[in-house]
Amino acid sequence: MLSSSSTTVKNLPLKKRLCFLLKLVCFVISVLIFCEFLIYYVVIFQCRWPEMKGGAHMGKKETSTSVLKAIILADTHLLGEIKGHWLDKLRREWQMERSFQTALWLLQPDIVFILGDVFDEGKWSSPQAWADDVRRFRKMFKYPVSTELVVIVGNHDIGFHYEMTTYKVNRFEKVFNFTSGKLITRKGINFVLVNSVALEGDGCAVCRTSEAKLVALSHKLNCSQQKPNHSNKRCSDVEKLPASEPILLQHYPLYRKSDAECSGEDSAPPEEKNIPFKEKYDVLSQEASQKLIWWFHPRLILSGHTHSACEVLHTGNIPEISVPSFSWRNRNNPSFIMGSITPADFSLQKCFLPYESRVFTVYCAAGALLVILILAHFQLLTPPFYFAQRLISKHKAV
Repeated sequence: MLSSSSTTVKNLPLKKRLCFLLKLVCFVISVLIFCEFLIYYVVIFQCRWPEMKGGAHMGKKETSTSVLKAIILADTHLLGEIKGHWLDKLRREWQMERSFQTALWLLQPDIVFILGDVFDEGKWSSPQAWADDVRRFRKMFKYPVSTELVVIVGNHDIGFHYEMTTYKVNRFEKVFNFTSGKLITRKGINFVLVNSVALEGDGCAVCRTSEAKLVALSHKLNCSQQKPNHSNKRCSDVEKLPASEPILLQHYPLYRKSDAECSGEDSAPPEEKNIPFKEKYDVLSQEASQKLIWWFHPRLILSGHTHSACEVLHTGNIPEISVPSFSWRNRNNPSFIMGSITPADFSLQKCFLPYESRVFTVYCAAGALLVILILAHFQLLTPPFYFAQRLISKHKAV
């Protein structure tokens, strides 16, 4: 059997063998291009910006000038030198880079928010490792002049509260121009950036500074939302901001008992939903959560940290959206949020990225097909009829 097969292979003309080899190479390259490049365009192309309520009655010119298009993602967790294997880094960073760049090219957002845990080892990084991580981040998440990138701090960037130092906070702020209690106003929309790691409530130096900035900003926003004829001496010398209820952006979610009430295909797995959350670790404390609501009366809260999706209502009518992780290392089905936002309203839509399991399925199917084509070409596949006939003849000979 083996001798006859080898004879068949040798007898094939060189030109025919080269032609077959070229076809195999083209097949392999096509599969690689699709799974590592084109699939991101195919999937993200299906995402659409959500329409505002009453959007059909708004003119095109009015819509384009008044609606802010925002992309919100979280927990990229760029691997570091301590726990990050080079192959894992290569794979995950390529996936996130292709997804981000494809989304920017297809969707053309006005602004992108990353809700913390940009790095996986920022809490441990040496100056050299930090510089390398920042360099890789800037390569992966580069953006055009027409788009703005805003990054919020997370516990993996500066450490949990007991690991957080002024040096780590300043290092992050220097790279990303982030400060807790910073206000960003775009198209009349107020976004409040919160360092949720610093809301421990124990009076630490970073915590005191952060809370003081938040209180001062709260005063400005509250004064700006009062009617012009409302007399208030405390607001007489305060700089007026757009009279729009703010949107809070932070890493930790506000306090909730667990993810038991969360639903959706990208919510926490069933076995994890009923695990109680630990205050100041999984979520903010009840006290800190209540303070943020009292200070800002936000119309929307966007957070990350849990790596899973969730939508909850606080005090009955304030929605909080927990944004899932953007990294395939944390999820089989990463996603990001697309938001159409105006000073008075907002509309959100989720955009899923390619499922990693489906990419592996394509690779496995292509690999199996490749093996079959090779065996068939060299006539090493025995038809079932002749295979059965050979077994019967051998049985009779015995």
